[in-house]
Amino acid sequence: MESLNHNSTSNDLCYPIKFSPIFKEYLWGGTKLKEVLNKDVTTETASESWEISGVEGNVSQVSNGSLKGRNLQELMDTYTSEILGNSVYKRFGTKFPILIKFIDARLDLSVQLHPHDDLAKKRHNSFGKTEMWHVMQADPGSKLIVGFNQELTKESYLESLEKGQLLEILNQEEVVAGDTYFINTGKVHAIGAGILLAEIQQTSDITYRIYDYQRKDKDGNTRELHTELAVDAIDYSLKKDFKVNYPKQSNTTNNMVNCPYFVTNYLNVEGTYVQQLVNRDSFTIYLCVDGKAQIKIGEHTENLSMGQTVLVPAVVNDVVISAADAKILEVYL
Repeated sequence: MESLNHNSTSNDLCYPIKFSPIFKEYLWGGTKLKEVLNKDVTTETASESWEISGVEGNVSQVSNGSLKGRNLQELMDTYTSEILGNSVYKRFGTKFPILIKFIDARLDLSVQLHPHDDLAKKRHNSFGKTEMWHVMQADPGSKLIVGFNQELTKESYLESLEKGQLLEILNQEEVVAGDTYFINTGKVHAIGAGILLAEIQQTSDITYRIYDYQRKDKDGNTRELHTELAVDAIDYSLKKDFKVNYPKQSNTTNNMVNCPYFVTNYLNVEGTYVQQLVNRDSFTIYLCVDGKAQIKIGEHTENLSMGQTVLVPAVVNDVVISAADAKILEVYL
């Protein structure tokens, strides 16, 4: 597969690219996207801010610089490997492989899981959905659901479901800001009320919902459950493999997650930090999860506040990050 390079246009790409957030509203959303992250939302139930998305029908649009007004798909179609990197292009073509979100859960989200790649391909012609969460703010006592609290089989799971005892077999984790969780495909999970977090995931919208607290929407309808589809996709084993323990040293790269679908590092920037990207052969995304920073590429500088995200094209060799005290997630393939 040939990669598409347009070197004469590289200079157009050499800056930190910002996108306009795409907001989603669901019955469980709240006001933290506006009040904590200063997002320009007017609703009281803003649930998600899609920061960088190549999902069909929800493609992010550039909001700054020479590419302002163009969307992510146009950039990939026009510049391809300069944006993505050759290795990423060879794996995914011109489909942007990850989706970046901020999520505000005023109420508990439904208990759900996502199928692995093979099953998602067979059933939905889609990728699976491996993801990670980084908690940015949590009300006291807020909890996540991740996995089960006991070893199960398909039969014992269905028995608990039929008896209305699903919540009794789920593992709950009380969380505070900075806690990070890696969610493998097949792992049951739910974001609990009072949590604001950053989510990094494979580009996929395949979700199997298995429990939703008997909630009804404004029209009095309960949401669809995917009990039959979920049974063969669930990981029933008792594995404490989800909590990410990571170093937090200043002005260095602290690895958090390294999986086939994305690498995520934690940067605790105090002063000036130069990150070399020249051998990465991938785009790089920076999400500010606390504080404020400046991202500089050549002569181009962009401010990055808590709740803001930038994309650095693969063609860029290095970035300079300056901050009094900022906490940033760095994501690439």
